[in-house]
Amino acid sequence: MSYSLQLYTLRDSLQKDLPGTIRKVAAIGFKKVEPYNFVATVKELSAALKKNGLTAPSGHAPLLSQDQDEIFAAARELGITTVIDPFLPAEHWQDPESILATAEKLNVAARKGAKYGIRVGYHNHAWELESTIDGDTALEYFASKLKPEVVLEVDTYWAAVAGQDAADLLTRLGDRVKFIHIKDGPISIDTTAQLPAGEGAMDVPAILRAATSLETGVVEFDDYSGDLFEGISRSLAYLSSVEEPGA
Repeated sequence: MSYSLQLYTLRDSLQKDLPGTIRKVAAIGFKKVEPYNFVATVKELSAALKKNGLTAPSGHAPLLSQDQDEIFAAARELGITTVIDPFLPAEHWQDPESILATAEKLNVAARKGAKYGIRVGYHNHAWELESTIDGDTALEYFASKLKPEVVLEVDTYWAAVAGQDAADLLTRLGDRVKFIHIKDGPISIDTTAQLPAGEGAMDVPAILRAATSLETGVVEFDDYSGDLFEGISRSLAYLSSVEEPGA
C-alpha cells in the first residue's frame, strides 16, 4: 500500500511555503497526504496537490465545532472522501452521557456528509483510552454508539501512551478502523522525543498486521527534534520495507 502523511507534521513549513512543502513531500515518495485545517487553504492546497500528483483520501477538520457544510464543500474540492474530527478534550470522555452526546453529534454529521459523498470519522488522543466506561475504554464505548458508517482513525502512539497495546486495541475495534496514525518513539508525552517509524519502542509490524481493515496508514510527527523532512523520509523507507497491513 502507499502511505499518507499527516500535513500537520509540516505545519511550520506549510505556513512559510505551501507549494514548496508539498513539492518536497512528493519528491520523498509520498503519494497521499492527510490535510488539516484545509478550509483555510483549499485553493492553494488543491493546486499544489494536483501539480505534484498527490491525493488526499482523508483530512482533519473540527466537524463538531465548525460549519460542516463549509468543511464538506472544501473536502469535496480537494478530493477528500473521509473527514475526521481530530480532537475533543478530555472532559468529553469521562462519563457515558457526554460520550453518547458526542457519538450522536458525529452520527448527525455523517448524515450530512453523505449528501456530499463524504464519510466521517474520529481520531483519538490518549484520554479516550485512559478513561473507562463499564469496563471498556471510552473510545470503545464511543465506537459502540456510532452508526456503522462512521469510522475511526486510531492514533497508535497515543494509544500506547495511554497504556494500551496498540495492536490489541486495533483487534478489538476491528473493521471500524480504516485509518491509523503511525508514530514511533519512547512512548511518552514528550512529543519532541518522537522518532521515525521503526526507530522507537512501538511494535509497528504488529500494529500493521492487526489493522486488517486498514485503508490508509498515515505517518505523523506531533513534533521532532531532528529535520522533519529527513524524519518522514526515514519513516516511509521503513514502512515500505515491512509487511503489508493485515498480512
